[in-house]
Amino acid sequence: MAIMKQIAAKEAKNRFGQFLDAAQRTPVQVTRKGRAVGVMMSVQHYENLRGAAWDRLLATMDSMSDEAFANGLTDAKLVTLLLDES
Repeated sequence: MAIMKQIAAKEAKNRFGQFLDAAQRTPVQVTRKGRAVGVMMSVQHYENLRGAAWDRLLATMDSMSDEAFANGLTDAKLVTLLLDES
């Protein structure tokens, strides 16, 4: 895995235009006092990550639903469980 480019917060502030340009090519980690505090990335990269996370969530929900059904959890049993206030 490639190491993410890093830039100090002060340098990012002083060279903001160049910082934005760099973030369009690859995510850039922002550091303060040597500690990672944020990441700047292109909107496209962000949207790709968001879409990938959504896809993983849907796959996990489908898998859990299949497993619950295989273990006997029907819609009727689920409703009963949800209505049980004990």
